[in-house]
Amino acid sequence: MQVKVIFGEENLTEDVPEDYTIKELLKKLEIPSETVVVKKNEAIVIEEELIQEGDTLEIIKVIFGG
Repeated sequence: MQVKVIFGEENLTEDVPEDYTIKELLKKLEIPSETVVVKKNEAIVIEEELIQEGDTLEIIKVIFGG
């Protein structure tokens, strides 16, 4: 199935299998889950959330430091 992924200035279309989670997608894209927040169809979701056909996922980098 295909989902749209927005990460910064990049707009990607990713093919993912059924029952794929946000966490698995982040791992596939080599993005550490502790450095981002993910919005699925405009709502913030947890990394265990399942991805469904046609979803739009926006990956937002969290800025932190000391």
